[in-house]
Amino acid sequence: MKAHIIAVATTVLFVAGVGVSYGATKKPQPSAATYRDKEPQDAAKALTEIALVQAGKNGSWERIGAGRVYYLGGLKAQGQSVFDAILSGKHEDSDVYRIARIYAEAGEWAKARPLFDRFIAGNRDDAKAHAEIGAHYLLQGDRATAERMFDRAFELENDNPWITEYVAGAYLGVKPQE
Repeated sequence: MKAHIIAVATTVLFVAGVGVSYGATKKPQPSAATYRDKEPQDAAKALTEIALVQAGKNGSWERIGAGRVYYLGGLKAQGQSVFDAILSGKHEDSDVYRIARIYAEAGEWAKARPLFDRFIAGNRDDAKAHAEIGAHYLLQGDRATAERMFDRAFELENDNPWITEYVAGAYLGVKPQE
């Protein structure tokens, strides 16, 4: 009987501990209260804060997405803070590339260019990146650099329609599509 009571008590404590643990680790979720009847900027801030928590520490692409919302939505300091946190820690080359794209989308070539250059220096065999980054160079008026990058892209891969479209579009002023 004593063993039975100990087993029941242990089970109750275990279940209670799992419940507390689950409640403590549950990520926030958006609800109508997060955005209804709020000013657009306040709703966006609340939702983006939740998205950052949902992304966690290891979700760099997701955090970059939240930073993009901030940055392109006019909350540049908050977006820059997200980008700086990612770039100051251990990160993938693709994180550099994604942040460069956001700066380019924001029309901030001076911030995009060094990140694009940094990415391409470590990814010399990425044909699509050469075409896309070359397109950005052409759109900024640097045709010589763009065409060197286009040459490299086609040298690596000359039968990819996306690459050909990035290059063609750049000559018509069309930004590369992600």
